[in-house]
Amino acid sequence: MTIESLPGSSASLGPKRSMSYFSNVYVLGLTVTAGIGGLLFGYDTGVISGALLYIKDEFELVARSNFLQETIVSMALVGAMIGAAGGGWVNDAYGRKKATLIADVVFTIGSLVMCAAPDPYVLIFGRLLVGLGVGMASVTAPVYIAEASPSEIRGGLVSTNVLMITSGQFLSYLVNLAFTEVNGTWRWMLGVAAVPAILQFFLMLLLPESPRWLYMKNEKEQAVSVLSKIYDPDRLEEEKVLLSAASDENIEFKDSVKYLDVFKSKEMRLAFFAGAGLQAFQQFTGINTVMYYSPTIVQMAGFSSNQLALLLSLIVAAMNAAGTIVGIYLIDRCGRRRLALTSLLGVILSLFILSGAFFLQSSSVNFSVGTNIGWFAVLGLALYIASFAPGMGPVPWAVNSEIYPEAYRGVCGGMSATVNWVCNLIVAQTFLSVVALVGTAATFLMIAGIAIIAFGFVTAFVPETKGLSFDQVERLWKDKAWGTGDSQERLLSETEP
Repeated sequence: MTIESLPGSSASLGPKRSMSYFSNVYVLGLTVTAGIGGLLFGYDTGVISGALLYIKDEFELVARSNFLQETIVSMALVGAMIGAAGGGWVNDAYGRKKATLIADVVFTIGSLVMCAAPDPYVLIFGRLLVGLGVGMASVTAPVYIAEASPSEIRGGLVSTNVLMITSGQFLSYLVNLAFTEVNGTWRWMLGVAAVPAILQFFLMLLLPESPRWLYMKNEKEQAVSVLSKIYDPDRLEEEKVLLSAASDENIEFKDSVKYLDVFKSKEMRLAFFAGAGLQAFQQFTGINTVMYYSPTIVQMAGFSSNQLALLLSLIVAAMNAAGTIVGIYLIDRCGRRRLALTSLLGVILSLFILSGAFFLQSSSVNFSVGTNIGWFAVLGLALYIASFAPGMGPVPWAVNSEIYPEAYRGVCGGMSATVNWVCNLIVAQTFLSVVALVGTAATFLMIAGIAIIAFGFVTAFVPETKGLSFDQVERLWKDKAWGTGDSQERLLSETEP
């Protein structure tokens, strides 16, 4: 398998080496450590769904107010929006490593505040702090992993961060079940999140800064030292040439890229539109509706027991993690675009099943089949996760970690992650209210319609980037903006064996 030099490129890559995800223990360790940020992301997403059941039991005010329940869930998303928006700038100004350390400190403080909260309003403040940490981590981890990954396995390694997210969601349901009979149930559920944040903080102290960030900041010796632990000597020389070329092209932007600069060039507008659109559709196709409220959805389906609702939600979370592993295997083989499209087809089908199940449930009063239809709804949830997890779970994060030029990567990554969190907030803050207004069946039918639009968006605007170097991806957008538009097919043909 070879990559030829691109028109206008200053480097010609030699033969690509055969690589597996386990061929370099150093890169794998770096990926897993950075991915703990994803674990925090996933744990916070999942744990609140179970904790909310017991928060309502302790605070009568919360039990009486759908708005307050939605605010407890969504305040972390407000913090995540702020953390993601500012995290892009922190990443570019101070580096990926320092951004991760800051995120860990803020997340730990927020977890302890939630654990000790005497009333719903202090709890909401703790959720805000946790969100700040999660938002910054959601920007940093994919970029840090991508910049230290060989292009042959970059998609899978970045998707490992998504596996950590889904594993965090699974872990949160295990914790929820473990503490169902313990005094202060929800306090333990929320407070234990500080443990992985503290662990990541100390592990990150042992890891280097991103080699690409170091090179962009003219700390070339340190950058080469890090790269030497990732590549063999021949490949190291090739990577140094590519880094030098990218540094020369981006030198005018050093320390000067602003958010508005993203919209001043056509190729950047195209790249950001594709990346941000993927992030938006990841949320609007319903994933965090399922993950935040899956116990509530299970109870809506007719299973009233808190413990049973949490157990069924644990199965859903386990399928989410397992599906992500499938995505890691496929993303560098099938490609990002094809995986996303296949995923969306399954999502559309499962949402129609969910909608039908709840429609039948609302009509089943005279037929005494409510429980069977409840299981039908659970089947729809399982099919949704099995479809979403391998594709629309990892693909938006993988694409956004690799489609932006060096100088724009932090800023654009932060902006696209902010889009994700804004859409996440809209979904979390409105789901219960929309269900109350139009019904559960109609709500899932609306989400299915959005998934159909998402399918059309990916078809029209998201190019394939499987196996391409950062330099090639940048050239792809320039050709789409100013060239013949056939660069995607040409570049992909160059990477075929």
